[in-house]
Amino acid sequence: MFTKPYRWRLALAIAATLVSSGLGLVFPQVIGKLIDASFLKIGSNDTSSLDGTVLMLFAVFGTQFLFGIAQNYSLSFVAASVVSDLRKAVYAHLANMSITFFENRKTGEITSRLTSDAGTIQGIVSTVLSNLVSQSISLVGSIIILLITNTKLSLVMLSIVPVIVVAAIWFGRRIRKISKEFQDRVAEANGHADEAISGIRVVQSFTAEALEVSRYSQAINASFEVAMRRAKLNAFFTPSVFFAMFGAISVVLWFGGRLVIQGEISPGQLTSFLFYTISIAGAIGGLAGLFSQIQEALGASSRIFELLDEKSELTETANPVKLERVQGRVSFDHVNFNYGDRGEGKVLNNVSLEAQPGEVIALVGPSGAGKSTLVTLIPRFYDVSSGKILIDGIDVRDFSLHDLRSSIGIVPQETQLFSGTIFENIRYGKPDASESEVKEAAKAANAHDFISSFQDGYETLVGERGVKLSGGQRQRVAIARAILKNPRILILDEATSALDSESESLVQEALERLMQSRTTFVIAHRLSTVRNANRIVVLENGTVTEVGTHEALMTQGGLYKDLYDLQFRSSDVANQLEMN
Repeated sequence: MFTKPYRWRLALAIAATLVSSGLGLVFPQVIGKLIDASFLKIGSNDTSSLDGTVLMLFAVFGTQFLFGIAQNYSLSFVAASVVSDLRKAVYAHLANMSITFFENRKTGEITSRLTSDAGTIQGIVSTVLSNLVSQSISLVGSIIILLITNTKLSLVMLSIVPVIVVAAIWFGRRIRKISKEFQDRVAEANGHADEAISGIRVVQSFTAEALEVSRYSQAINASFEVAMRRAKLNAFFTPSVFFAMFGAISVVLWFGGRLVIQGEISPGQLTSFLFYTISIAGAIGGLAGLFSQIQEALGASSRIFELLDEKSELTETANPVKLERVQGRVSFDHVNFNYGDRGEGKVLNNVSLEAQPGEVIALVGPSGAGKSTLVTLIPRFYDVSSGKILIDGIDVRDFSLHDLRSSIGIVPQETQLFSGTIFENIRYGKPDASESEVKEAAKAANAHDFISSFQDGYETLVGERGVKLSGGQRQRVAIARAILKNPRILILDEATSALDSESESLVQEALERLMQSRTTFVIAHRLSTVRNANRIVVLENGTVTEVGTHEALMTQGGLYKDLYDLQFRSSDVANQLEMN
């Protein structure tokens, strides 16, 4: 599938390999003639035969040189192109997988398949393929020529081949299994390293460096043990093949020497036979080594195609409804949900709720009540277990994921910025946005002033995950990104909870601009920030227990009033401590 676009260039490479390898079969014949032209005319001044043979030798080498260039370049091009397309296909497939897929796998393991496994395949296409063709031609061609030249010697030399072939098959299967296990162990080690490096501040704050080093070392030691098992097989197999073949060469020299003494063949013919025997020995030894490499590559490719074979849990309809002119009415119709891999208990239980266009709906409740789960169902990061979620009266499952998510903006508590510039991160919400549009979005998000204070302004590099910016700065860049996207439906998940008072004030002001004329779902533990919501929805154990305005819920009494009073008292205590 991946080689099809390059089949003509691959055919050219194979044709060049055929010619180059075929010329290699001519070489022993020319050497034999050279020997006979030299030794059988000792004492003669006639060197014409010798001169012509040497010129023929140069012609063979020169032609091989030209076709070798064509072979190597074409195969390198095909290998690089195939692996490039393979990596892009795997990455595109991964980008469209469901959130559940990534929750069940380590990032380092996935990137290992994209890098080391794909690199192994590239080596196969670029070098092993050409060697496989050339060695096969050398082997088959040499055997045919030897059988024509002298059947007795050929049978002596070939008696060892069946043993080697059977051994190669047995060793190859073992090597393939071990190679796949090795790649799995390396991926596991990469997973540990990726987790530790991405969370290095946590690692160092808990002085857990030694623990992480120990975990990584154990994973590497496990891969080392597997590598040594593979090395033992290779260490025994390849030398055994060469021992058998060079033993056959020794027998050929002994038996052939007797035929020369008896006058049945000339010294040049014996030399040619010897070169062909060496060519066969090298081909069988080379093919044995290639066989083990191919088995390793098959192990790596199986891991890659396992990824490609993975199917997203989020299926899309064949004829999706076009989502145009979104009004922003969001309805939850008897929604139930549970995480299948975390037990069968319901996270959301019979939730029914409707947000009118432009309304601000606040979701409050204790931790684990299902607030974040509820909003992640709107952009279909997960599908409901039963019930429906509708936008403008249409089930979200009837839209394409691209259209659905294009109409939704999310500002989470933990802002995810990407390594690059501030400008690039803001424009992530609209890749074709102009510079003026980016700056207008930054101004609306209260981000323009701090960005302008940097020496490089909008071209300032934020570092991986935005580590060079403060929490408030990252959050305002994220808000600018959402403003530029201009969604009709907005989700704010604890967008200010981790900020200091000054940053929270700036971010809250930016959020109020962002929320204008948009249907907004706000999750907040600080209940003072949701007092002005059109409606407050109280969740407890996945069930809606209260719905109303702040004033109505405070008058009604219940969980919301209890949570609000508790926060108010805690705030008073904190203020008293600061004053003292």
